[in-house]
Amino acid sequence: MKPADYEYLANFLLGTSGLALGAGKEYLIEARLVPLAQSCDLDGIEQLVIELRKGNNTRLSSAVTEAMTTNETSFFRDKKPFEELCELLLPPVLQARQTSQTLRIWCAAAATGQESYSIAMTLLESFPEIRNWNVEIFGTDLDKAALARCKEGVYSQFEVQRGLPVQLLMKYFEQCDAGWRVKDELRSWVRWEQCNLLDDFSRFGNFDIVFCRNVLIYFQNETKKDILDRLGDRVHSDGYLYLGAAETVLGISEAFQRFRDCRSAVYTPSSAAAFA
Repeated sequence: MKPADYEYLANFLLGTSGLALGAGKEYLIEARLVPLAQSCDLDGIEQLVIELRKGNNTRLSSAVTEAMTTNETSFFRDKKPFEELCELLLPPVLQARQTSQTLRIWCAAAATGQESYSIAMTLLESFPEIRNWNVEIFGTDLDKAALARCKEGVYSQFEVQRGLPVQLLMKYFEQCDAGWRVKDELRSWVRWEQCNLLDDFSRFGNFDIVFCRNVLIYFQNETKKDILDRLGDRVHSDGYLYLGAAETVLGISEAFQRFRDCRSAVYTPSSAAAFA
């Protein structure tokens, strides 16, 4: 790969998705974009870059961005965040929402949907009293193909074996030719929409809990700050933000502060201090 092509692609991805490749990631580009180029009848990375430089193929631009974003996820990933969601975070939030009987949770990088469905199962299993509430679990992702899988709700045997307890598999999924399909009851708790976190997401309104795990780690600090600051406007003052274990707001944004009752990377809006 020509250095100029690598530099162009790195800048292109930074601008379209916030993904900061850095140096030495040629192998990653080739692994993900050579098959894409071939599927578009293009002769490798060089010709792919030529087409991107023309700036008139929005479908190709989107495909390149989606191919380079990471969609690694699993059911109840890391386990502890879901335990603490159930034991420490949801009880006070639900108590505070008794009058309105509304609850909104946003998975800001839903990937192929396992996290969103894991949250829904946590609610149904541990808080059956809110079945008649106005509950919305809102899953968004940049990748249209990943969102299509979210909506389809079909997972392979390998995928359901990664973190999903067998009793929940039998209760909330049904077998199909491709593996296991999410039952309608669980599916009805989640709404899906495409979203690029670099864009304005104020139209989504405010949330009680936001999951934005293992996303910011790929961004530069300037981009992280911008996203965190805007997330600070979307989380209720008594709500919570989940980040990935390797992510932090420290030294990046003052919109949130660490919630020290949790071992997971949970944060509360700094505005909450005014109500303490």
